[in-house]
Amino acid sequence: ATPSSRGRPQRYSDLAITTVLVIKRVFRLTLRAAQGFIDSIFSLMNVPLRCPDYSCVSRRAKSVNVSFKTPTRGEIAHLVIDSTGLKVFGEGEWKVKKHGQERRRIWRKLHLAVDSKTHEIICADLSLNNVTDSEAFPGLIRQTHRKIRAASADGAYDTRLCHDELRRKKISALIPPRKGAGYWPGEYADRNRAVANQRMTGSNARWKWTTDYNRRSIAETAMYRVKQLFGG
Repeated sequence: ATPSSRGRPQRYSDLAITTVLVIKRVFRLTLRAAQGFIDSIFSLMNVPLRCPDYSCVSRRAKSVNVSFKTPTRGEIAHLVIDSTGLKVFGEGEWKVKKHGQERRRIWRKLHLAVDSKTHEIICADLSLNNVTDSEAFPGLIRQTHRKIRAASADGAYDTRLCHDELRRKKISALIPPRKGAGYWPGEYADRNRAVANQRMTGSNARWKWTTDYNRRSIAETAMYRVKQLFGG
C-alpha cells in the first residue's frame, strides 16, 4: 500500500482489509477463520498471495477508511418500498448492573426503498417500533432527489400522508387500496383508478398484474440481504 502518513508504511491497503472484513461478516467467521479461508482460496487458485494476518486486520479495522460510492444516477423507473422489524441487542453493562436486565424485547423498524431494476438500496431509515410505515414514508422518500417515475408499497401506505408526498414529488403511486375503499378527490387519480379496478374485478389482483406492482417483492429480497449481513 502507498504510505499516506509518517511512520512505518502499511503493508496492506484499506481495500485489502475491507475485503477481509466483508468476507468475515458475510460468512460469519472469526478473523482467524477468515484468514484461513482466504488463504485456502489463494492456494486453490495457485496465486502467490497471503491474507493479512488476523491481528493486523483487527488492528486496522479500527481506523480503515471505507469509501461508499453510489453506482448509478439518473431516473428511477420503479422504486419499491417495504419495512421490517429488527431486534436490538445489548443494553450496556451499567444499565444491567443498576436496573437489571430488561425483560421486554427492544425492537426498531427498518424502512427501505429499492430500485427494482438495479436492486440498489436508494433510501433507508430506522425508526422506533411504534412509528407506522405511513408516518415514516415522507422522510424516507425525501432522502433522494433523483427523478422517480413510480413507487410501490403495500396497503399499509394507503394514506393521505403517503399519497400527498408522492403527488408533491410527481411520482406515480402504486399502492393497493384496502378492501372496500372509497374514492378520494380527483387529484388522487392513481388511487382512484386502483379503487375503480377493485370495484370492477372484486380484488386488487388484476391491478397488481397490469401495473407491475408485484415487482415489490424485490424490496423483501433486499430486507433478507440486510438481515443476513446483520446476522439475523
